[in-house]
Amino acid sequence: MRHKIKMRVLKFWRWARPMVIVVLVLTSFRSAVADWNDVPTGSMKPTILEGDRIFVNKLAYDLKVPFTTWHIVEWSQPQRGEIVVLFSPKDGTRLVKRVIGIPGDAIEMRNNHLFVNGKPAFYVPLEEEIIDQIDETEQPAHGFAREVVDGFAHPIMSTPGRPAPRSFGPMVIPEGQFFVMGDNRDESADSRSFGMVDRDRIVGRTSHIAVSVDPDNYYAPRWERFFLRLP
Repeated sequence: MRHKIKMRVLKFWRWARPMVIVVLVLTSFRSAVADWNDVPTGSMKPTILEGDRIFVNKLAYDLKVPFTTWHIVEWSQPQRGEIVVLFSPKDGTRLVKRVIGIPGDAIEMRNNHLFVNGKPAFYVPLEEEIIDQIDETEQPAHGFAREVVDGFAHPIMSTPGRPAPRSFGPMVIPEGQFFVMGDNRDESADSRSFGMVDRDRIVGRTSHIAVSVDPDNYYAPRWERFFLRLP
């Protein structure tokens, strides 16, 4: 009887082994090399919308042991203005935010006006084609601009009628930590609430949307957002 059971197990393993190997290779690849990430909230609007699925480059900064946050080797660091995927220091939730402060930066915000190393950001009107990505019924409640810091510019959105932490600092970012915020400044849980982000919590960098669907329109594809480069 034992012999029969052993033979059945061996037979099953011979059949299943190729699939197990494929699954391990694919999951290891997604864990350490590249992945994509759903965006269920609007904390990065107007840059990233609910229903976007972004490409995550996990080799942007380092090589990790698959299924862990252990770094085998590092070759770069997140830079100010980049969009990163990270694990929240508060509860481990996977988030998408923009790097606002890097180690050594002195950052401050006064009524949603950002200052980096004593230099104020300046704000210019945001292009209509980006604003029009937001539902027209929502647009009147928000303010839109392009924030420019040290020559790097990206869209931001504010909601004047919503209570939000619009001022903080000044503060200096410690070594090995980063300050992140959502582009939707008044509707984002970010470093203003959960604090600095340790380097090993940053999973990778994103620069493109892979695919996009509209959750308010029966998940219809938003073809114009497929493979869209993010500012």
